[in-house]
Amino acid sequence: MKGGNGELMYNQMVVSMLAELTDDDTDRIFHALADRTRRDIVMRSLTAENSVSELASRYDMSFAAVQKHVAVLEKAGLVTKLRSGRERLVRGDVEVIRRAGHLLAQYEQVWQGRVTRMDALLAEHRDQE
Repeated sequence: MKGGNGELMYNQMVVSMLAELTDDDTDRIFHALADRTRRDIVMRSLTAENSVSELASRYDMSFAAVQKHVAVLEKAGLVTKLRSGRERLVRGDVEVIRRAGHLLAQYEQVWQGRVTRMDALLAEHRDQE
């Protein structure tokens, strides 16, 4: 959005939240979320902590394959693994998901600004007719 003097105006809260995500962080997050199984693991881990064994029992793949999916999610910061006795529990990190959501909201704001400018141009054209 442009202000009266032509400078770009930003919502400072959004900018500061986005500053926490580096380009590498963003790449890891969206790479991790690009896979259907990993998205499902994130959803399950946000709802409740699950052991890797419990997660593996839900998918038609090997335990090792599920472990690899969890490792990709953990590297992206979307989940953390906690030791509970002999089990490793997987827990979703809502804050990382929130930051990714803010990034997508910023893209939407850019797109909305473009639509608003197009609407203004069309209205101006109609007024000239």
